[in-house]
Amino acid sequence: MAKNPDVEEPKAGGRIAKLIARSGVCSRRDAEKLIAEGRVAVNGERIASPALNVTPDTVITIDGKPLAAAAPPKLWRYHKPAGLVTTHRDPEGRPTVFSRLPPTMPRSISIGRLDINSEGLLLLTNDGELARRLELPSQGWVRRYRVRLFGPVDQARLNQLAHGITVDGVRYQPVTAELERSRGPYSWATVSLREGKSREVKRLMEHLGLKVARLIRVSFGPFHLGHLPEGAVAEIPAKVWREQLGLTQKAAR
Repeated sequence: MAKNPDVEEPKAGGRIAKLIARSGVCSRRDAEKLIAEGRVAVNGERIASPALNVTPDTVITIDGKPLAAAAPPKLWRYHKPAGLVTTHRDPEGRPTVFSRLPPTMPRSISIGRLDINSEGLLLLTNDGELARRLELPSQGWVRRYRVRLFGPVDQARLNQLAHGITVDGVRYQPVTAELERSRGPYSWATVSLREGKSREVKRLMEHLGLKVARLIRVSFGPFHLGHLPEGAVAEIPAKVWREQLGLTQKAAR
């Protein structure tokens, strides 16, 4: 029987990977990996594809454990110190961001990453779907860093990054780098970029013959590190991030 286009069909609850992500277990992409690995079951039956819609009363388990009900999505600012990796587990046994969070924090995931030696603003959320939205390139949000550089530098050299540049076959989009001050062989600069490729700032500066001695992210789009102490975490009010994303409370869920 043909479907009547004027009649709205009942909503099925959404794709299973999206539901897993909203529970805070992991991102949607990682949820799809769990499914491909055969670790997810629906109503007692293991599934192999994320192409499945589920309803609110569907019983979902991961490694035999029931999926927790999704909590309201939340977003936090965290002042990451140097020396921590941005993963839940590290094969080398190095300390992680998540092992240093307050015990009252719910399970969370990071929006993007900072490498072990980098510091500054790291956004955390308990909602994988929210993490995906914040990481979308279409947001076009600027990520701003303060960078301590070692080596001879002037504004003209930094301006080489303004029109985009290719390094070792990798194309980097235009980056704004502004020299703040210099003292001896060290300088401070503010670097602003939109892409955020892996180790982008360090690779670009090395291409200019400079070494990054310190890298501090001070903002991610409209969210700022401000005066948040190192190692501290602070929740961003839902009203604030929903407005920035153009979401209503209903859409954010």
